[in-house]
Amino acid sequence: MNHNGDRDLAFALVEGAADAGADAVKFQTFDADLLASATVGKAGYQEQRTGAGESQRDMLRKLELPHDWHVELQAHARARSIDFISTAFDPISLDMLVGIGMPIVKVPSGELTNAPMVWRYANAGKPIVLSTGMATLSDVELALAVISHAIHEVAEPRSIADVWRIWGDPDRRAALRGRVTILHCTTQYPAADSDVNLAAMRTLGDAFGLPVGYSDHSAGSTAAIAAVALGATVIEKHFTTDRSLPGPDHAASLEIDELTQLIACIRSVEVMRGDGVKVPQPSEWDMRRVARQKVVAARPIARGAVLERVDLTTARSGDGIDPAELWDMIGTVAPHDLAAGDVYRR
Repeated sequence: MNHNGDRDLAFALVEGAADAGADAVKFQTFDADLLASATVGKAGYQEQRTGAGESQRDMLRKLELPHDWHVELQAHARARSIDFISTAFDPISLDMLVGIGMPIVKVPSGELTNAPMVWRYANAGKPIVLSTGMATLSDVELALAVISHAIHEVAEPRSIADVWRIWGDPDRRAALRGRVTILHCTTQYPAADSDVNLAAMRTLGDAFGLPVGYSDHSAGSTAAIAAVALGATVIEKHFTTDRSLPGPDHAASLEIDELTQLIACIRSVEVMRGDGVKVPQPSEWDMRRVARQKVVAARPIARGAVLERVDLTTARSGDGIDPAELWDMIGTVAPHDLAAGDVYRR
């Protein structure tokens, strides 16, 4: 929502995301009158940043992204070689976004428990990114069960029992793989370090066997970078052209230069994370050869002598017999004469 209802600022955000090296820029698409009732209040952080003198609906109405901007923003993003994505908060917005060829559907945390809307997200036939702020594990399971139903059935369920019957089939649950990514999230702006709970990423991955990412509402970049190190496959991060701008989310957002630094760090961590196989890396082989110790003579040894423990020690020698074999050599016969420090060879 950091475009603040300003078309030029929306385009500037696309430019900023592209310049920073992001894969995609994501907006939010909603009709304030459909999203919020006339009487619902603002969240505490929204009151702090935008005042308490208006309803949530009135605040959101000023932050709507007009439908006729979407195609232009999408074209501009494509021209900058990044994806344009927006989160839909109502069925009309979802249909419009699917109609213009959105590459993925993002389910926001606030809609996670809105089962009829989650079914519509999944019925769009797109890959799904499912955000889980404010959720319990059972909330996430229900949403995944609804998504599974929508993948396999052409009509909405007649009851929640229909959803759970589909979920009970392991083959149908398996269809979520390659289709759904779960985002761990803490829905607070900004989220305190003590509330980030990155370990929940592993809980989600273990519970559902799906790729996991992180939607980061914490201050700064540390949590997002740490999430990538822990295996996050998607990072979502709020950003702005100016953190001092009015609006509910600017203060908890990165500015463009910070986003650039974050993405550069993420790219490095992606490479650093590797494939998880513990083997010497290509760059280590030369050092392995010179740094590993081998068995050498601790004192002069005559050919045919029966080896005692005092005859043998280890040193860096490039090649030879591994130190773990030294004890087995005690009591064997020396095959040739050795000076002190000579590499022992069979």
